[in-house]
Amino acid sequence: MGRTFLADSFATNTGTYYIKVNLSALFLYGASIYYIVEIKLSLMNTRESNMANQPHPIQYQGSKRGIASTILNFLPKKIERLVEPFAGTAAMSVAASAQRVSQQYWINDLNKPLIQLLELIIEHPYDVVDGYSQVWNEQIGDSIKHYYQIRDKFNTSNDPILFLYLLARCVKGAVRYNNEGLFNQSPDKRRKGTQPEKMFKNIEGVSKLLKGKCVFTSFDYKEVLSQVKSTDFVYMDPPYQGVCGNKDSRYYSGINFDGFVSSLEELNRKDILFAVSYDGKRGNKTFGQNLPKNLNLKRVEIQVGRSSQATLLGKQEITIESLYLSNPLIHHLQDKKIDFYPLHKQLAIIN
Repeated sequence: MGRTFLADSFATNTGTYYIKVNLSALFLYGASIYYIVEIKLSLMNTRESNMANQPHPIQYQGSKRGIASTILNFLPKKIERLVEPFAGTAAMSVAASAQRVSQQYWINDLNKPLIQLLELIIEHPYDVVDGYSQVWNEQIGDSIKHYYQIRDKFNTSNDPILFLYLLARCVKGAVRYNNEGLFNQSPDKRRKGTQPEKMFKNIEGVSKLLKGKCVFTSFDYKEVLSQVKSTDFVYMDPPYQGVCGNKDSRYYSGINFDGFVSSLEELNRKDILFAVSYDGKRGNKTFGQNLPKNLNLKRVEIQVGRSSQATLLGKQEITIESLYLSNPLIHHLQDKKIDFYPLHKQLAIIN
């Protein structure tokens, strides 16, 4: 059995302090391998503070933007190229570029309009701002009717500018598709989406971080993984298998669990450094099947915080996400200091 270490279990006086964890060594006890975890209290460092202010033009449910700084702590200090086969809004690439972890990024997602939108935002930011401002300002009057008109136009044209408006205005920034592959999410009736002035700042900020550094594709993830090099670092955030199975209306496309496991086995054979955000839980509800032990990965549980959805329902449920680390990556973590979120953002390392 593996042993679990909860960071805050070792603290006696929290106050306004924050936890610093040092993975200093490995030791053997019987047949089990354990981490020695050194706990220190420290003030939140500049890195965490800066991460909170990163630009984010696209509101996207499931984005790792909120915990990107925590995940970054598990990456090597310098990477030749960061590859995201399931990029979504490329939150990890944005965060990595802000911290100068790499100067090259491969941003891939099967959702082609999303990738086209990201490429426009990064390479042609002012064209996106102009287009978004025009669509946003047209909603004066009956904004709900306007939203549905834009949605119909997008489902016909796949225009990425229209997609940006839909994402900014739809409920919870949640992408939803029907069985025909058409975007069918409803508008948030309480707001009209990000104002053009704020959108301009976020788009310009992302462009400054990533312009000229990225390759954009809309391949199946297996095609991406077949092309990665030994000098790449691969971060994967696929749809939860436990949520979507092979297909779910909440995702553009699901993935097959066994096929994904086979892809990870191949990465292991190639000795590729990678990390996977895969399963998680909220309260007593589990999302996703744990990845098999024969992959020889280390699983980190990151306590994200209280679920906003549960809070709306009057519940006090905590959301926890798992991060799986490949064996070669573990070697990079030895003797490396890891700075985590405030004390209520717990961390556990599980063998």
